[in-house]
Amino acid sequence: MLTPFLGRKGSLMASLTWLGHASFRIDTQAGKRIYIDPWLTGPTTPEAERTAERADVIAVTHGHFDHAADVVDIQKATGATVLGMIELAAWFTAQGVPDGKAIGFNKGGTVEAAGARFTMTHAFHSSSAPDGSYAGEPAGFIVEADGARVYFAGDTTVFGDMALIARLYKPAVAVLPIGDHFTMGPAEAALALELLGNPRCIPCHWGTFGLLTGTPDALAALTSAQIDRIQPGETVEL
Repeated sequence: MLTPFLGRKGSLMASLTWLGHASFRIDTQAGKRIYIDPWLTGPTTPEAERTAERADVIAVTHGHFDHAADVVDIQKATGATVLGMIELAAWFTAQGVPDGKAIGFNKGGTVEAAGARFTMTHAFHSSSAPDGSYAGEPAGFIVEADGARVYFAGDTTVFGDMALIARLYKPAVAVLPIGDHFTMGPAEAALALELLGNPRCIPCHWGTFGLLTGTPDALAALTSAQIDRIQPGETVEL
């Protein structure tokens, strides 16, 4: 059962839990549970988080295995609605996600589910389904829940139109990859934060493999934005 966070004035707030790598879970004040890119079989996922007890929505930024490989199993176990790029949603349907439970849309579009709003944004990197088939372009999401607006950037590098994301959506929290090699590293992430208006940042996609050398401390040294240094399994309020 969700125990919601209380804000400074006693109002209920959504919470965000890092599940390791690029996987996150949002729990809303209404008890809804949202997974973003859940790779629960990943090497840094805490044992207590390896099974999704329940889920209402699963939002997937792109088709690479470390973001999408567990989605079908989680959906079958929970009945959650899966959101993603239209070609990726079609791939999930082909893998057994029921019709009507995979909602495909595209960049700039917004879908409402489980009392939250999901707006798809641009991202710059590659994408394919876990079996190598075409999964559409990669994306990010602006997720609005309980008055909080969070930008999940996916595996992108920095790009100039992040300034447009800031102008359009004004995210209060940015979840950015910082590991380098497969995504941007701390230097690029610091510039991304500047373009986004220096929102509070929750780093991800670091520490999973030896190739991912970027760290939250390295990012914090390059930006004036608040950097939340959390570990897999830890939860923050939004």
